[in-house]
Amino acid sequence: MAVVDPPTFSSGEAAERLTWAERVPAAYWVLAIVLLVMPAFAGNFVLNDIFGRTFYTGIIALSLMFLAGYGGMVSLVQMSIAGVGGYMVAIFGVSAIDTISLGWPWYVAIPIALVVAVLFGTLAGWLAVRTEGIYTIMITLAIAAAFFYFTRQNYVIFNGFSGFNGVLPPKLFGVDWQQAVPFYYLTLFWAVVCFLVVLYLSRAPFGLALQGVRDNPRRMAALGYNVIGHRVAAYSFAAILAGIGGILQTWNLAQISPGTAGIGPVIDVLIIAVIGGLRHPIGPFIGAFVFVILETFAIDALIAVGLAGDRFQLLIGLGFLVIVFWSPDGILGLWEKLRAARNRDPLLDRGGDAP
Repeated sequence: MAVVDPPTFSSGEAAERLTWAERVPAAYWVLAIVLLVMPAFAGNFVLNDIFGRTFYTGIIALSLMFLAGYGGMVSLVQMSIAGVGGYMVAIFGVSAIDTISLGWPWYVAIPIALVVAVLFGTLAGWLAVRTEGIYTIMITLAIAAAFFYFTRQNYVIFNGFSGFNGVLPPKLFGVDWQQAVPFYYLTLFWAVVCFLVVLYLSRAPFGLALQGVRDNPRRMAALGYNVIGHRVAAYSFAAILAGIGGILQTWNLAQISPGTAGIGPVIDVLIIAVIGGLRHPIGPFIGAFVFVILETFAIDALIAVGLAGDRFQLLIGLGFLVIVFWSPDGILGLWEKLRAARNRDPLLDRGGDAP
């Protein structure tokens, strides 16, 4: 009786036969389960002030990571775009400043807020994409500074220095989404959605073309790609992410003011993205978690060692310098170095030619 050998598959063919669930590493499933059951063992402070803030701050930093990591464009206007989203929700929706807020329902106010944020981000991108390197950073910083001072001095639309308070999320399905547990799941949901969309888009034709524009714009232009168009479109997409993060931040704080999108928060978003790493969409969320932990507990740590608590920014800056010094690619770069060192064979890899 003839024996038929079972068919063999290459590694690529075997990967294609796996389902999407089998392709996800086990560690990711463990993390997903922990995040889903987090409210069962974590208090309101951890859910709201640590993880909730981490998620919406990570979304804003994710918009910067998309532009810098895949497009090679370091934009400092992303926090301002988030501020536009927050302001528009307050202006078109409901707030305690009823003399300015229009009081429109959430299903009208939220889409309008995102559209205005995208228009603002697209305009900023249209101005910034014609520059490179340090000039892109400077022009986006100038736009951010102009937005901060304009909102601070305008009382007719933005209510000046005070801004808006009493900006609360809508109560849908009988749930008060401002409470710790509902808000935690709300921010977790949008963080996962934004992460998956960026991950998919990075492997889609647009994302691959954007990375090609980042690496060699002249060659991409010679191949028929619209370099300026791809870069402006990247700013438009990043503005959607920043707008979502800005709306969630406004709901969490229940207010929006010029200081929310001031020069300090603008720089903080850059620090968060760099700390986490610009090579993968998970980096901004890692950086946001580290930043929130440092900012939350830095005062207590300084007081514990006998230093003034008002110097907590010094501890945050030192943490940033340590991470960047050891790894320009942030925490993700440190992780890759540790994995490489762990998998290295000390007998075969000696840094020189074998005898």
